[in-house]
Amino acid sequence: MKSRVLTGDALDMQVVEEVLQEWLQTLEMPLRRVLLVPPDGTRAHSLAGPIANILYRILQPAEVKILPALGTHVPMTQEEKERIFGADIPPEAYIDHRWRTDVTRIGVVPGSFVEEVSEGLLDYSIAVDINREIIEGGFDLILSIGQVVPHEVVGMANYTKNIVVGCGGKEIIDKSHFLGAVYGMEKLMGRDHSPVRKVFDYAEENFLSQMPLAYILTVTETMGEETFLKGLFVGREREVFEQAVSLSQQCNLDLLDQPLQKVLVYLDPREFKSTWLGNKAVYRTRMAIADGGELIILAPGVRMFGEDPEIDRLIRSFGYQHRLDVLEAVKAEPALAENLSAAAHMIHGSSDGRFKITYAVQHLTEGEVKGVHFNYLPYEQACRQYKPQELQNGCNTILGEEVFYISNPALGLWALKEHFIA
Repeated sequence: MKSRVLTGDALDMQVVEEVLQEWLQTLEMPLRRVLLVPPDGTRAHSLAGPIANILYRILQPAEVKILPALGTHVPMTQEEKERIFGADIPPEAYIDHRWRTDVTRIGVVPGSFVEEVSEGLLDYSIAVDINREIIEGGFDLILSIGQVVPHEVVGMANYTKNIVVGCGGKEIIDKSHFLGAVYGMEKLMGRDHSPVRKVFDYAEENFLSQMPLAYILTVTETMGEETFLKGLFVGREREVFEQAVSLSQQCNLDLLDQPLQKVLVYLDPREFKSTWLGNKAVYRTRMAIADGGELIILAPGVRMFGEDPEIDRLIRSFGYQHRLDVLEAVKAEPALAENLSAAAHMIHGSSDGRFKITYAVQHLTEGEVKGVHFNYLPYEQACRQYKPQELQNGCNTILGEEVFYISNPALGLWALKEHFIA
Protein backbone atom coordinates (compact mmCIF):
# COMPACT_ATOMS: atom_id res chain seq x y z
CA MET A 1 0.00 0.00 0.00
CA LYS A 2 1.72 3.16 -1.22
CA SER A 3 1.50 6.39 0.75
CA ARG A 4 0.65 9.84 -0.61
CA VAL A 5 1.55 13.22 0.90
CA LEU A 6 0.15 16.54 -0.25
CA THR A 7 1.02 19.88 1.37
CA GLY A 8 0.37 23.52 0.53
CA ASP A 9 -0.93 26.81 1.86
CA ALA A 10 -4.58 26.04 1.05
CA LEU A 11 -5.24 22.71 -0.63
CA ASP A 12 -8.29 22.59 -2.89
CA MET A 13 -10.84 19.79 -2.42
CA GLN A 14 -10.74 19.07 -6.14
CA VAL A 15 -7.03 18.29 -5.84
CA VAL A 16 -7.76 16.18 -2.75
CA GLU A 17 -10.32 14.19 -4.73
CA GLU A 18 -7.83 13.57 -7.54
CA VAL A 19 -5.18 12.37 -5.07
CA LEU A 20 -7.64 10.02 -3.35
CA GLN A 21 -8.82 8.68 -6.70
CA GLU A 22 -5.25 7.95 -7.77
CA TRP A 23 -4.40 6.35 -4.43
CA LEU A 24 -7.47 4.08 -4.49
CA GLN A 25 -6.52 2.91 -7.96
CA THR A 26 -3.17 1.65 -6.60
CA LEU A 27 -4.89 -0.75 -4.19
CA GLU A 28 -4.70 -4.30 -5.43
CA MET A 29 -8.00 -5.45 -3.96
CA PRO A 30 -11.65 -5.53 -5.01
CA LEU A 31 -13.69 -3.04 -3.00
CA ARG A 32 -17.15 -4.44 -2.39
CA ARG A 33 -17.64 -3.03 1.15
CA VAL A 34 -15.77 -0.04 2.60
CA LEU A 35 -15.95 1.48 6.08
CA LEU A 36 -15.16 5.17 6.62
CA VAL A 37 -14.18 6.19 10.17
CA PRO A 38 -14.18 10.00 10.42
CA PRO A 39 -14.38 12.07 13.63
CA ASP A 40 -17.76 13.34 14.82
CA GLY A 41 -19.20 16.85 14.65
CA THR A 42 -17.04 18.12 17.51
CA ARG A 43 -14.07 18.12 15.11
CA ALA A 44 -15.58 19.89 12.11
CA HIS A 45 -12.38 21.90 11.57
CA SER A 46 -10.58 18.68 10.66
CA LEU A 47 -12.20 18.88 7.18
CA ALA A 48 -12.77 15.14 7.54
CA GLY A 49 -16.43 15.79 6.73
CA PRO A 50 -15.87 16.94 3.12
CA ILE A 51 -13.24 14.24 2.65
CA ALA A 52 -15.66 11.55 3.85
CA ASN A 53 -18.25 12.91 1.42
CA ILE A 54 -15.76 12.71 -1.45
CA LEU A 55 -14.86 9.14 -0.54
CA TYR A 56 -18.49 8.08 -0.20
CA ARG A 57 -19.11 9.31 -3.73
CA ILE A 58 -15.98 8.05 -5.52
CA LEU A 59 -16.10 4.62 -3.89
CA GLN A 60 -19.44 3.81 -5.51
CA PRO A 61 -20.68 1.27 -6.52
CA ALA A 62 -19.13 -0.33 -3.42
CA GLU A 63 -21.31 -0.46 -0.33
CA VAL A 64 -19.95 2.32 1.90
CA LYS A 65 -20.71 2.65 5.60
CA ILE A 66 -19.71 5.52 7.91
CA LEU A 67 -18.80 4.92 11.56
CA PRO A 68 -18.13 8.28 13.26
CA ALA A 69 -15.40 7.88 15.89
CA LEU A 70 -17.48 9.08 18.82
CA GLY A 71 -15.42 7.77 21.73
CA THR A 72 -17.58 8.65 24.74
CA HIS A 73 -19.46 11.44 22.94
CA VAL A 74 -23.19 11.30 22.34
CA PRO A 75 -24.25 9.99 18.89
CA MET A 76 -24.62 12.60 16.17
CA THR A 77 -28.10 13.74 15.21
CA GLN A 78 -29.21 13.45 11.59
CA GLU A 79 -28.94 17.24 11.28
CA GLU A 80 -25.33 17.10 12.50
CA LYS A 81 -24.51 14.26 10.09
CA GLU A 82 -25.92 16.22 7.17
CA ARG A 83 -24.08 19.39 8.21
CA ILE A 84 -20.72 17.66 8.64
CA PHE A 85 -20.78 14.93 5.99
CA GLY A 86 -23.33 16.25 3.48
CA ALA A 87 -27.06 15.86 2.92
CA ASP A 88 -26.55 13.47 0.00
CA ILE A 89 -25.45 10.57 2.24
CA PRO A 90 -28.50 8.50 3.28
CA PRO A 91 -29.21 7.86 6.99
CA GLU A 92 -28.86 4.09 6.55
CA ALA A 93 -25.18 4.53 5.65
CA TYR A 94 -24.31 5.47 9.24
CA ILE A 95 -23.36 3.27 12.17
CA ASP A 96 -23.45 4.77 15.69
CA HIS A 97 -20.63 3.68 18.02
CA ARG A 98 -21.69 2.79 21.58
CA TRP A 99 -18.53 2.52 23.62
CA ARG A 100 -20.02 0.50 26.46
CA THR A 101 -21.67 -2.24 24.40
CA ASP A 102 -20.73 -2.39 20.70
CA VAL A 103 -17.19 -3.70 21.02
CA THR A 104 -15.13 -6.87 20.73
CA ARG A 105 -11.69 -7.60 22.19
CA ILE A 106 -8.70 -7.79 19.87
CA GLY A 107 -5.90 -8.05 22.44
CA VAL A 108 -4.39 -6.86 25.73
CA VAL A 109 -1.46 -4.50 26.25
CA PRO A 110 0.52 -6.10 29.11
CA GLY A 111 1.01 -4.32 32.41
CA SER A 112 4.78 -4.66 32.11
CA PHE A 113 4.69 -2.56 28.93
CA VAL A 114 2.48 0.09 30.57
CA GLU A 115 4.86 0.20 33.54
CA GLU A 116 7.80 0.71 31.20
CA VAL A 117 6.28 3.54 29.13
CA SER A 118 4.78 5.28 32.18
CA GLU A 119 8.19 5.31 33.88
CA GLY A 120 6.83 3.17 36.72
CA LEU A 121 3.76 5.29 37.48
CA LEU A 122 1.20 2.63 36.48
CA ASP A 123 1.40 -1.10 35.89
CA TYR A 124 -2.07 -2.17 34.83
CA SER A 125 -2.80 -4.11 31.66
CA ILE A 126 -5.10 -2.51 29.07
CA ALA A 127 -7.66 -4.53 27.14
CA VAL A 128 -8.11 -3.26 23.58
CA ASP A 129 -11.77 -3.50 22.59
CA ILE A 130 -12.97 -1.86 19.38
CA ASN A 131 -16.26 -1.58 17.55
CA ARG A 132 -17.24 -5.04 16.34
CA GLU A 133 -18.16 -3.72 12.88
CA ILE A 134 -14.46 -3.06 12.28
CA ILE A 135 -13.67 -6.69 13.09
CA GLU A 136 -16.76 -8.55 11.96
CA GLY A 137 -18.29 -6.29 9.30
CA GLY A 138 -16.63 -7.99 6.35
CA PHE A 139 -15.10 -4.78 5.00
CA ASP A 140 -12.51 -4.96 2.23
CA LEU A 141 -11.08 -1.58 3.25
CA ILE A 142 -11.32 0.57 6.40
CA LEU A 143 -10.33 4.23 6.02
CA SER A 144 -9.66 6.12 9.24
CA ILE A 145 -9.96 9.86 8.55
CA GLY A 146 -9.00 12.65 10.92
CA GLN A 147 -6.92 15.61 11.97
CA VAL A 148 -3.47 15.57 13.53
CA VAL A 149 -3.44 18.37 16.12
CA PRO A 150 -2.07 18.80 19.67
CA HIS A 151 -4.06 16.70 22.14
CA GLU A 152 -4.25 16.60 25.94
CA VAL A 153 -4.36 12.81 26.38
CA VAL A 154 -2.09 11.38 23.69
CA GLY A 155 0.10 14.37 22.71
CA MET A 156 -0.91 14.57 19.04
CA ALA A 157 -4.38 13.45 17.99
CA ASN A 158 -5.40 10.83 15.46
CA TYR A 159 -3.71 7.92 13.69
CA THR A 160 -4.40 4.75 15.72
CA LYS A 161 -6.26 6.75 18.38
CA ASN A 162 -9.17 7.15 15.98
CA ILE A 163 -9.68 3.37 16.00
CA VAL A 164 -8.76 2.22 19.52
CA VAL A 165 -10.31 5.17 21.38
CA GLY A 166 -12.67 6.84 18.91
CA CYS A 167 -14.16 3.40 18.19
CA GLY A 168 -12.89 1.83 21.41
CA GLY A 169 -14.37 0.28 24.50
CA LYS A 170 -14.53 1.38 28.10
CA GLU A 171 -11.26 -0.08 29.36
CA ILE A 172 -8.87 1.45 26.83
CA ILE A 173 -10.70 4.78 26.98
CA ASP A 174 -10.54 4.81 30.78
CA LYS A 175 -7.01 3.57 31.20
CA SER A 176 -5.40 5.54 28.38
CA HIS A 177 -6.94 8.78 29.65
CA PHE A 178 -5.78 8.03 33.20
CA LEU A 179 -2.29 7.16 31.97
CA GLY A 180 -2.01 10.53 30.25
CA ALA A 181 -3.35 12.40 33.29
CA VAL A 182 -1.04 10.71 35.78
CA TYR A 183 2.00 11.15 33.51
CA GLY A 184 1.16 14.86 33.14
CA MET A 185 -0.40 16.57 30.15
CA GLU A 186 2.21 19.35 30.11
CA LYS A 187 4.86 16.73 29.35
CA LEU A 188 3.05 15.26 26.36
CA MET A 189 0.85 17.87 24.64
CA GLY A 190 2.13 18.77 21.19
CA ARG A 191 4.57 15.85 21.13
CA ASP A 192 4.51 12.50 19.36
CA HIS A 193 6.06 9.76 21.50
CA SER A 194 4.02 10.00 24.71
CA PRO A 195 3.28 6.98 26.96
CA VAL A 196 -0.28 6.90 25.62
CA ARG A 197 0.88 7.00 22.02
CA LYS A 198 3.26 4.12 22.73
CA VAL A 199 0.30 2.08 24.01
CA PHE A 200 -1.61 2.86 20.81
CA ASP A 201 1.46 1.95 18.74
CA TYR A 202 1.60 -1.39 20.57
CA ALA A 203 -2.01 -2.02 19.58
CA GLU A 204 -1.28 -1.03 15.96
CA GLU A 205 1.72 -3.32 15.69
CA ASN A 206 0.28 -6.31 17.54
CA PHE A 207 -3.49 -6.26 16.98
CA LEU A 208 -4.32 -4.10 13.94
CA SER A 209 -1.54 -4.90 11.48
CA GLN A 210 -3.49 -7.57 9.59
CA MET A 211 -6.62 -5.47 9.13
CA PRO A 212 -7.36 -3.81 5.74
CA LEU A 213 -6.83 -0.44 7.39
CA ALA A 214 -5.36 2.82 6.08
CA TYR A 215 -5.19 6.36 7.42
CA ILE A 216 -6.16 9.65 5.80
CA LEU A 217 -4.74 12.37 8.02
CA THR A 218 -5.26 16.11 7.73
CA VAL A 219 -3.46 19.15 9.11
CA THR A 220 -5.55 22.30 9.05
CA GLU A 221 -5.20 25.92 10.08
CA THR A 222 -8.10 28.25 10.85
CA MET A 223 -7.87 31.99 10.26
CA GLY A 224 -10.95 33.99 11.11
CA GLU A 225 -13.98 32.14 9.80
CA GLU A 226 -12.04 30.06 7.27
CA THR A 227 -10.29 26.73 7.77
CA PHE A 228 -7.52 25.83 5.32
CA LEU A 229 -6.23 22.36 4.54
CA LYS A 230 -2.44 22.53 4.88
CA GLY A 231 -1.62 18.85 4.52
CA LEU A 232 -3.11 15.52 3.45
CA PHE A 233 -1.29 12.32 4.44
CA VAL A 234 -2.55 8.98 3.12
CA GLY A 235 -1.23 5.50 3.87
CA ARG A 236 -0.69 2.83 6.48
CA GLU A 237 2.85 3.27 7.79
CA ARG A 238 3.64 5.26 10.93
CA GLU A 239 5.82 7.54 8.82
CA VAL A 240 2.64 9.05 7.36
CA PHE A 241 1.55 10.07 10.88
CA GLU A 242 5.03 11.39 11.72
CA GLN A 243 5.01 13.66 8.69
CA ALA A 244 1.60 15.00 9.72
CA VAL A 245 2.87 15.58 13.28
CA SER A 246 5.78 17.63 11.97
CA LEU A 247 3.48 19.86 9.91
CA SER A 248 0.96 20.26 12.74
CA GLN A 249 3.73 21.36 15.09
CA GLN A 250 4.49 24.14 12.58
CA CYS A 251 0.84 25.14 12.05
CA ASN A 252 -0.94 24.48 15.35
CA LEU A 253 1.47 25.52 18.11
CA ASP A 254 1.14 29.14 19.28
CA LEU A 255 4.31 29.70 21.28
CA LEU A 256 4.51 32.77 23.49
CA ASP A 257 7.37 34.67 25.09
CA GLN A 258 5.55 35.60 28.31
CA PRO A 259 2.77 33.95 30.36
CA LEU A 260 -0.75 35.33 29.97
CA GLN A 261 -2.58 36.96 32.87
CA LYS A 262 -6.11 36.77 31.44
CA VAL A 263 -7.36 34.45 28.70
CA LEU A 264 -10.85 34.55 27.17
CA VAL A 265 -12.00 31.49 25.19
CA TYR A 266 -15.19 31.14 23.14
CA LEU A 267 -16.89 27.77 22.66
CA ASP A 268 -19.03 27.39 19.55
CA PRO A 269 -22.44 26.11 20.78
CA ARG A 270 -22.69 23.76 17.77
CA GLU A 271 -19.58 21.89 18.93
CA PHE A 272 -19.38 22.31 22.70
CA LYS A 273 -22.39 21.21 24.75
CA SER A 274 -20.58 19.83 27.80
CA THR A 275 -17.58 20.64 29.94
CA TRP A 276 -16.27 17.21 28.89
CA LEU A 277 -15.63 18.83 25.51
CA GLY A 278 -15.51 22.47 26.59
CA ASN A 279 -12.58 21.92 28.91
CA LYS A 280 -10.36 21.97 25.85
CA ALA A 281 -10.31 25.65 26.82
CA VAL A 282 -8.42 24.56 29.94
CA TYR A 283 -6.22 21.87 28.39
CA ARG A 284 -4.99 23.85 25.42
CA THR A 285 -4.19 27.07 27.32
CA ARG A 286 -2.88 25.92 30.69
CA MET A 287 0.74 25.92 29.51
CA ALA A 288 0.42 29.61 28.63
CA ILE A 289 -1.45 30.99 31.66
CA ALA A 290 0.48 32.69 34.45
CA ASP A 291 0.28 31.60 38.07
CA GLY A 292 -2.52 33.64 39.61
CA GLY A 293 -4.01 34.35 36.18
CA GLU A 294 -7.57 33.78 35.01
CA LEU A 295 -9.25 31.76 32.26
CA ILE A 296 -12.78 32.85 31.31
CA ILE A 297 -14.71 30.41 29.14
CA LEU A 298 -17.65 31.77 27.13
CA ALA A 299 -19.83 28.68 26.78
CA PRO A 300 -23.31 29.47 25.43
CA GLY A 301 -24.00 25.86 24.43
CA VAL A 302 -22.73 24.05 27.53
CA ARG A 303 -25.64 22.42 29.34
CA MET A 304 -24.07 19.38 31.03
CA PHE A 305 -20.77 18.13 32.38
CA GLY A 306 -20.36 14.61 30.96
CA GLU A 307 -21.49 13.33 27.58
CA ASP A 308 -22.56 10.11 29.29
CA PRO A 309 -25.12 10.10 32.17
CA GLU A 310 -22.87 8.14 34.53
CA ILE A 311 -19.84 10.33 33.83
CA ASP A 312 -22.00 13.44 34.23
CA ARG A 313 -23.07 12.15 37.65
CA LEU A 314 -19.49 11.48 38.72
CA ILE A 315 -18.31 14.94 37.67
CA ARG A 316 -21.18 16.50 39.59
CA SER A 317 -20.26 14.40 42.63
CA PHE A 318 -16.51 15.02 42.70
CA GLY A 319 -15.88 18.09 40.58
CA TYR A 320 -12.65 19.39 39.08
CA GLN A 321 -10.34 19.01 42.08
CA HIS A 322 -6.59 19.15 42.49
CA ARG A 323 -4.71 16.23 40.95
CA LEU A 324 -3.68 14.65 44.25
CA ASP A 325 -7.24 14.94 45.61
CA VAL A 326 -8.60 13.12 42.55
CA LEU A 327 -5.99 10.39 42.92
CA GLU A 328 -7.02 9.91 46.56
CA ALA A 329 -10.68 9.80 45.52
CA VAL A 330 -9.87 7.05 43.00
CA LYS A 331 -8.42 4.97 45.83
CA ALA A 332 -11.41 5.58 48.11
CA GLU A 333 -14.39 5.58 45.74
CA PRO A 334 -15.11 2.40 43.72
CA ALA A 335 -17.39 4.28 41.29
CA LEU A 336 -14.53 6.59 40.33
CA ALA A 337 -12.01 3.74 40.17
CA GLU A 338 -14.32 2.01 37.70
CA ASN A 339 -14.48 5.13 35.50
CA LEU A 340 -10.88 6.24 35.17
CA SER A 341 -11.55 8.38 32.10
CA ALA A 342 -13.80 10.53 34.31
CA ALA A 343 -11.06 10.77 36.93
CA ALA A 344 -8.55 11.73 34.25
CA HIS A 345 -10.92 14.37 32.91
CA MET A 346 -11.30 15.88 36.39
CA ILE A 347 -7.52 16.18 36.68
CA HIS A 348 -7.25 17.72 33.20
CA GLY A 349 -10.03 20.21 33.90
CA SER A 350 -8.51 21.60 37.08
CA SER A 351 -5.81 24.24 37.16
CA ASP A 352 -4.51 22.50 40.30
CA GLY A 353 -4.95 25.82 42.09
CA ARG A 354 -2.52 27.60 39.78
CA PHE A 355 -5.02 29.93 38.06
CA LYS A 356 -8.72 30.79 38.25
CA ILE A 357 -11.23 29.13 35.88
CA THR A 358 -14.56 30.87 35.25
CA TYR A 359 -17.38 29.43 33.14
CA ALA A 360 -19.83 31.91 31.59
CA VAL A 361 -22.93 29.86 30.75
CA GLN A 362 -26.62 30.08 29.88
CA HIS A 363 -27.89 26.57 30.58
CA LEU A 364 -26.26 25.67 33.90
CA THR A 365 -27.03 27.33 37.23
CA GLU A 366 -24.54 29.12 39.43
CA GLY A 367 -24.89 26.29 41.95
CA GLU A 368 -24.12 23.64 39.36
CA VAL A 369 -21.01 25.43 38.10
CA LYS A 370 -19.65 26.20 41.55
CA GLY A 371 -20.53 22.66 42.62
CA VAL A 372 -17.80 21.30 40.33
CA HIS A 373 -15.27 23.88 41.61
CA PHE A 374 -15.43 26.38 38.76
CA ASN A 375 -16.26 30.06 39.15
CA TYR A 376 -19.52 31.27 37.60
CA LEU A 377 -20.40 34.21 35.39
CA PRO A 378 -23.72 34.76 33.58
CA TYR A 379 -23.10 34.50 29.85
CA GLU A 380 -24.91 37.75 28.97
CA GLN A 381 -22.92 39.66 31.56
CA ALA A 382 -19.66 38.27 30.20
CA CYS A 383 -20.63 39.25 26.64
CA ARG A 384 -21.46 42.80 27.74
CA GLN A 385 -18.16 43.09 29.56
CA TYR A 386 -15.84 41.54 26.97
CA LYS A 387 -17.76 41.95 23.64
CA PRO A 388 -16.26 38.82 22.02
CA GLN A 389 -17.75 39.71 18.62
CA GLU A 390 -15.36 42.69 18.50
CA LEU A 391 -12.21 40.80 19.53
CA GLN A 392 -9.38 39.49 17.41
CA ASN A 393 -7.59 36.23 18.17
CA GLY A 394 -4.58 37.07 20.29
CA CYS A 395 -3.94 40.13 22.43
CA ASN A 396 -6.71 42.72 22.94
CA THR A 397 -7.05 45.67 25.31
CA ILE A 398 -10.38 45.89 27.14
CA LEU A 399 -10.89 48.90 29.47
CA GLY A 400 -7.15 49.16 29.94
CA GLU A 401 -6.71 45.43 30.64
CA GLU A 402 -4.86 43.06 28.31
CA VAL A 403 -6.96 40.02 27.40
CA PHE A 404 -5.78 37.17 25.17
CA TYR A 405 -8.70 35.90 23.07
CA ILE A 406 -9.11 32.44 21.49
CA SER A 407 -12.14 31.81 19.28
CA ASN A 408 -11.79 27.99 19.26
CA PRO A 409 -9.48 26.10 21.63
CA ALA A 410 -9.70 22.86 19.61
CA LEU A 411 -7.57 24.34 16.83
CA GLY A 412 -4.18 24.30 18.53
CA LEU A 413 -2.06 24.56 21.64
CA TRP A 414 -0.95 27.75 23.38
CA ALA A 415 2.23 27.45 25.42
CA LEU A 416 5.42 29.25 26.38
CA LYS A 417 8.38 28.89 24.04
CA GLU A 418 10.47 27.59 26.92
CA HIS A 419 8.32 24.42 26.97
CA PHE A 420 9.30 23.50 23.41
CA ILE A 421 12.53 25.31 22.60
CA ALA A 422 15.62 24.43 24.58
